[in-house]
Amino acid sequence: MAKVLILIFLALSIRANCTQLIEYCRKPPALFVFGDSFFDPGNNNYIKTTTLDQANFWPYGETYFKYPTGRFSDGRLISDFIAEHAKLPLIPPYLQPRDYDKVYCGANFASAGAGVLPETFQGAAVYKRGGRKFGFLNLGDLGCLPGLRISKPQNGSGCLEEASILAKLHNEALQNVLNKMKNHLKGFKYSLYDFNTFLRQILNHPSRYGFKEGEKACCGSGRYNGIFSCGGKRGVKEFELCKNPNEFIFWDSYHLTESVYKKMARQMWYGPSKGPYNLTQFFQCL
Repeated sequence: MAKVLILIFLALSIRANCTQLIEYCRKPPALFVFGDSFFDPGNNNYIKTTTLDQANFWPYGETYFKYPTGRFSDGRLISDFIAEHAKLPLIPPYLQPRDYDKVYCGANFASAGAGVLPETFQGAAVYKRGGRKFGFLNLGDLGCLPGLRISKPQNGSGCLEEASILAKLHNEALQNVLNKMKNHLKGFKYSLYDFNTFLRQILNHPSRYGFKEGEKACCGSGRYNGIFSCGGKRGVKEFELCKNPNEFIFWDSYHLTESVYKKMARQMWYGPSKGPYNLTQFFQCL
C-alpha cells in the first residue's frame, strides 16, 4: 500500500501511481492537506466567499508564480515545500478542475477561514477512513501578527499579550490531545512542529535568519501594515507594498512570506518534533 501523509495539515492507505516517484520509492507516497489560509493553495477561488478569505488578486503570488494563485503569500506555502521535499508535484487545490487521476499523489483541501467553525474539521473521521500518519503544527504567537499588534495603544510596543496567552493555552491542550490519541488509536502516528517557538525566535532575531524586518508586514496599511488591505480589495483601497518580500517575515497582516514558509518546511522535514516523528520518517520507503 502507498504511504500518505496528512498535514493539518496527513497517511491514508491508497494504491497510487505517481509516475514521477517510481524511482524514489516502490510504493510512492501521497500527501493530503487540511487547514486554513496558511495552507490554502486556491480552493477559495472556486467558492462564493468574501475577499477577506480570498487571495486571487495582485500582489499575491508575485514572487514565485508571478500571478495570483489564491495563496495567501507572495509565493509558495509550507505544503508546497513539503511536497517538494517528498519529491511530489505541487499538490493542487481539491476544487480546481483537473484530471482526477492526479489525486493519487494527494490533494489539498485547505480553505481560508476553515478554522472558524469546529465542524469544518473532524480529525477522527480521517482516522476512520484510514489515516495513520498525521503532521501538525501548533499555533504561532498570535499576538505578534501585525493585524493584532495594531490593537495595542498607539504608544504601545511589543505583541498583544492576550492573544499570545490564548495561543499558548491552545498549544498545551493540543499536545495533551495528541498524546491521548497516540495511546488510544491503534497505528496513529504524528509529528508536531513547534511553530510557536520558531516564530518567536525569528521575530526576536530576524537578522540571524536572514530577515531585515520582523514587525511590519510587506503588504498592507496602517501601523505595522497591520490593516488587512493588501491588494486593495478588502474595503481599503490604499496599501503599501515592499520591494523585497524575502527581507520580511510577514507578507500581509496575518500571513508569512515564502521565505519563512520555506524555512518552516525544512525544519518540519529534517528537524526535531514535539511528537515522536518528523516528516522525513513518514516518507521513508518501507
